[in-house]
Amino acid sequence: MNNSSEKDYFESLISLEYTHTAGSATTRFLEAVAEGKIVGQKCLRCSAVYVPPRGSCPRDGVPTSEEVTLTDRGCVESFTVVHIPIPGNPIEPPFVSAMIRLDGANISFLHLIQEIPVAEIRIGMRVEAVWKPQEEWTTSLENIKWFKPTGEPDIKPESLIFKPK
Repeated sequence: MNNSSEKDYFESLISLEYTHTAGSATTRFLEAVAEGKIVGQKCLRCSAVYVPPRGSCPRDGVPTSEEVTLTDRGCVESFTVVHIPIPGNPIEPPFVSAMIRLDGANISFLHLIQEIPVAEIRIGMRVEAVWKPQEEWTTSLENIKWFKPTGEPDIKPESLIFKPK
């Protein structure tokens, strides 16, 4: 063991490069997003629709091969107000990250809510996607800049509970 003035370790910068390969369900989802569409997959046993699709139903363990085209409208299932800046993120706090449940889906995904004061965001609020200009689209969910309120009546939170068939 070294005395307190000596280090038992050394510091070094490293760089890691990797390639992520999406599975077939995610690939199809990202290809559809590149065309301005959102697709999910339906479980043939319980009828749950997953978006983004996972390739199998986590509840039943069966493949979800039936593709379902969804709208880019839904509701806020839950949300959090972010007050601390995230390094490299161009969005100034406070901003809202929300779990968005698209109409026809049984699971939500994380995205931003904008175009409304933070204090007015609520669970069940109806929202719609704001897409980037088409010339900027890639195979990424970032094609959707954020979601904004539709002005439609809220959905009752208890109606968001999935009851399998």
